[in-house]
Amino acid sequence: MVMEVHLNDVVQLRKKHPCGSYEWRIMRVGADIGIQCLKCGRRVLLSRRIFEKRVKALVSQGRVSPYAGHRP
Repeated sequence: MVMEVHLNDVVQLRKKHPCGSYEWRIMRVGADIGIQCLKCGRRVLLSRRIFEKRVKALVSQGRVSPYAGHRP
C-alpha cells in the first residue's frame, strides 16, 4: 500500500540524523521523496520505497493547495 504524503508534512524517521534530529519536512513528492532535516536543513532525496521503510510516524500535516505554485 502506498503511503499518502503531501508537501510540508513532517515525518519522524526510525534512525536519527547525525545532527540528532528525527524529524523531517517533505519538500518533494513523486516517484522520489525529497525531505529536509528540521534541525540542520540538510536535504535528501529517497526513492518512495526506501522512504516508506524509514518512516516511523507522521508528526504533522502541512497540506498545500493543489494549485499552489501554479501561475495562470
